Amino acid sequence: MSPAAIERHRTDRIGWLRAAVLGANDGIVSTSSLVLGVAAAHATHGNIVIAGVAGLVAGAMSMAAGEYVSVHSQADTEKADLALERRELKTDPDGEHRELAQIYVKRGLKPALAKQVAEQLMAHDALGAHARDELGISEVHRARPIQAALSSAVSFAVGAALPLLVTVLAPEKMLVALVAGGSLVFLALLGGVAARVGGAGVVLGAARVTFWGALAMAMTAGVGMLFGTAP
Repeated sequence: MSPAAIERHRTDRIGWLRAAVLGANDGIVSTSSLVLGVAAAHATHGNIVIAGVAGLVAGAMSMAAGEYVSVHSQADTEKADLALERRELKTDPDGEHRELAQIYVKRGLKPALAKQVAEQLMAHDALGAHARDELGISEVHRARPIQAALSSAVSFAVGAALPLLVTVLAPEKMLVALVAGGSLVFLALLGGVAARVGGAGVVLGAARVTFWGALAMAMTAGVGMLFGTAP
């Protein structure tokens, strides 16, 4: 098969795409909601901008830390499972061969062929074969904590910068309308692009992201109006 004919599947993107979309979405929603909440409490334009900048920095660090901890936990589990599998391959290679062959039988191969396939794969890379077919661990889906943390932090900062830029540039009297409207447009674009890259419906992807973002902004603005000081 020529290089041009090699298939490229969307699952190759699932790790970084999930982290990037989640980070950007959180950046837009949390920063715009924070800005609208503070604005609804009748804060000054300068204080609103400061709150937005603080939200960007805190959110980016929080996303990085959260992703790193959660994905590192997954990586630790994978390492423990691989270590166990490595020991089993040393102490009971025949049993592991039968186990792998039985997996292929359940997938539709005849026992004789399954035994042959298991034998050849284990001769090539026994641990890799068991990691992939028994544990479901592959290079595509393997946990990468640092990559996930950096991707989430950067994407959050980029997402948060969009409503923050609108906040800085918008006239004070039109700030709420421009931040809310601009953020909904940003969210719709993000949802559509993410759905397109992931192979899903663009309209549905844009609609669901926009809906939840609008709900978050409305609730936060409501809190600001409830507890804010009258101008």
